[in-house]
Amino acid sequence: MTAGGCGTILLTGASGFVGRHVAAALREAGYAVRAAVRDAGRAPPGTEPFLIGDLAAPVDWGPALEGVDAVVHGAGIAHVGPDVPEARYQAVNTDATLALADAAAGRVRRFVFLSSVRAQCGASSPVTVRDDDAPAPGDAYGRSKLAAERGLAERGIDHVSLRPALVYGKGVAGNMGALVRLARLPLPLPFGGLGARRSLLAVENLADAIVHVLAAPAPLSGPMLVADAEPVSLPEIVAALRAGMGRRPGLVGVDERWIAGLLRLAGRQDMLERLAGALVVEPGRLTRLGWRPALPTVEGLRRLGAAGG
Repeated sequence: MTAGGCGTILLTGASGFVGRHVAAALREAGYAVRAAVRDAGRAPPGTEPFLIGDLAAPVDWGPALEGVDAVVHGAGIAHVGPDVPEARYQAVNTDATLALADAAAGRVRRFVFLSSVRAQCGASSPVTVRDDDAPAPGDAYGRSKLAAERGLAERGIDHVSLRPALVYGKGVAGNMGALVRLARLPLPLPFGGLGARRSLLAVENLADAIVHVLAAPAPLSGPMLVADAEPVSLPEIVAALRAGMGRRPGLVGVDERWIAGLLRLAGRQDMLERLAGALVVEPGRLTRLGWRPALPTVEGLRRLGAAGG
């Protein structure tokens, strides 16, 4: 145990967007953090680097797990599209997760796996998504995450599979990062007529949820959805981002078919469904465990806008 009494956490994916925020939250909570990274120079400040290679290849996790109290496994392939073979998702998101879990079994008290809401549903849903809904992932990424979750459940270890909604915060990439760049343009944006609501998740709230489940009484098992308290529409997202930039919303209403065509020309045809499609998430199990998201969505988006992405 550390001087703070919290113990040491092995954190994989520590050098990424989410991992750096999680490392900071763990350290603030009193944990020592052993950061599994490919490059020691990219380990978050104040962490102990542990070098690993490609997760698709065998990794000797024994030395990394020495003296470790719990594992937070965030490394993996993000949802990057159809150009990634399903076998690659399987090797990195499923097989590597279960190999680490096997190495950690009997050595750590809890295994926290960063899965995704996409293990439970597609990019949008006409109904509210809840923990107990039958999972129906819509792509190879979601299937690989669900397979890892089920493998963890079969092993009978104390674990939590967190299923975050779309995560945003300083340093975000992907569709949310592209939206921040659009919001920065000194032009009206054609999203004013899009009213579908979507749950988002501030990276600070995700990090807090991880700290919360690490401290929860044992045993734990199974998936838990994670999201901010209030879903928002795409116009509300843009308005909040631009408020953080000190600007007015600058939104106009345009037929959704025209928007889809423009995004298709820009090579971002996936953005409309993933940012404007309805996907409301209800994190019931995590809420019953006592977790509440501290940062409101609009405030988190304003901070992201003020930070410039």
